[in-house]
Amino acid sequence: MPRKKQPETDYKISDVSKETGLSADTLRYYEKVGLLKNIHRAPSGVRLYSDADLSRLRFIQRAKTMNFTLDEISKLLQMRENPARAKKNVRQLTQNKLDEVEQHLKMLNTLRNELTLLVNLCTGSADGCPIIEDIDQVKKNKKRAADKQA
Repeated sequence: MPRKKQPETDYKISDVSKETGLSADTLRYYEKVGLLKNIHRAPSGVRLYSDADLSRLRFIQRAKTMNFTLDEISKLLQMRENPARAKKNVRQLTQNKLDEVEQHLKMLNTLRNELTLLVNLCTGSADGCPIIEDIDQVKKNKKRAADKQA
């Protein structure tokens, strides 16, 4: 005897919000910008989300934790429909994201070194505050540079 296919469960926006941790406003926004498509509605107009919609939302959330923008996530969602065909594009998009992360890490490392230096200078300073003086000096240098360009 053939097995009957289980009907998909419909979830109200409050259920999806609890399940995903996303606010109702975020869910409506994702629908508005096209990240969620064809959300069914009850005759009363209430949004009804399917298991496939929940899967899509989990994908979006995971991509966001990987620092993909909503525009990039939109592209990934399109590629998700046919991953074998889109493999090259997905790889390039991910490589671009990795390059951004590497650049950000370099900037963070420089910042960490600068902050460490300032903390050490502050510890060894008898008077004044080298941290405030350094921040103030950077502010003055930026103003001078802006004045020269004007």
